[in-house]
Amino acid sequence: MDRSLGLGYTVGSVILVTGLLATLSLWYYREGNLRVYPIVKKDVEILFWVAVVFSNSLGIAFGDYLVSDAGLHYLQGAAVTADIILLVVALHYLTSINDVFLFWIAFVFTRPFGATFGDFLTKPIADGGLDLPRGYSSFITSALLGVVLFGSVQAAKTTSNEAS
Repeated sequence: MDRSLGLGYTVGSVILVTGLLATLSLWYYREGNLRVYPIVKKDVEILFWVAVVFSNSLGIAFGDYLVSDAGLHYLQGAAVTADIILLVVALHYLTSINDVFLFWIAFVFTRPFGATFGDFLTKPIADGGLDLPRGYSSFITSALLGVVLFGSVQAAKTTSNEAS
């Protein structure tokens, strides 16, 4: 919307937030929940994918806003979005805020984190990046994913052992 329609990141983001909230509102009105597992009805699956499109687009707009309009470097943009995701994790474990609500916040902010961190790894040094070849970037990203998955498995084992 910024480049094609010339609306800018702020107006584009307002449109995307409105679309996401409308989709989630319709989903909640029809189902009484926003759970993503299990999705067994075709109309709920359609609403899920519409929400994914809006949230991914919103995430991209936010990442672009951080780097283009807010003037942050790629790593700073990644840090801002990582901090938001970490805040959501803390809220999940330390409060009784609805898990589905927190899921959608985290879901939106994973996109700008990935984009800004990926740009930090691959963009030229003159533009604030590390100018790494894409293969190195993919390896680093895979290693980060491995750490997250390992942590998730360990947490699941701990939870399972405590329940036994």
